[in-house]
Amino acid sequence: MNALAKIVATALGAGYAPRAPGTCGTAVAVPLAWALASLPMWQFGLFTAALTLLGVACAARADRAWGTEDNQRIVIDEVAGYLVTVLPVDRSRWAPLAVGFVIFRALDIVKPPPIRWLDEHLPGGWGVVMDDVAAGVMGAGAMLLLDRAGALAYLGGLWDP
Repeated sequence: MNALAKIVATALGAGYAPRAPGTCGTAVAVPLAWALASLPMWQFGLFTAALTLLGVACAARADRAWGTEDNQRIVIDEVAGYLVTVLPVDRSRWAPLAVGFVIFRALDIVKPPPIRWLDEHLPGGWGVVMDDVAAGVMGAGAMLLLDRAGALAYLGGLWDP
């Protein structure tokens, strides 16, 4: 079970990247979001919630197996957070996926309140994953604003065929 938990926690090994494992973990989520673009928002949301809960359990187990706390190899939290970020927008187009990537990574790195608090105060796998989900919620809000303002459609006209 520890091996399976590590596979999930590292997002199929992306967390083993020698540099920027969080960015690599987020990069794994981009084609996943695109592949699930045909799902209605509620089904995509259910998938994201299930992945988040699986991520909490696997992050906790992987940390125990490694004898660590919030090991940088654990990147399933980045996958979950990114999926939350792109939840409210058109995931079939590359412009929203790319903009969501940048917004999520910025929020995950900076960790504005209350994201940092969650990271520091929630126990085990919950602390590992939920700060990224909170960054995803903030990112989703930003994505919604950009979408309503027409910025994603404008960028889509530049990037997407």
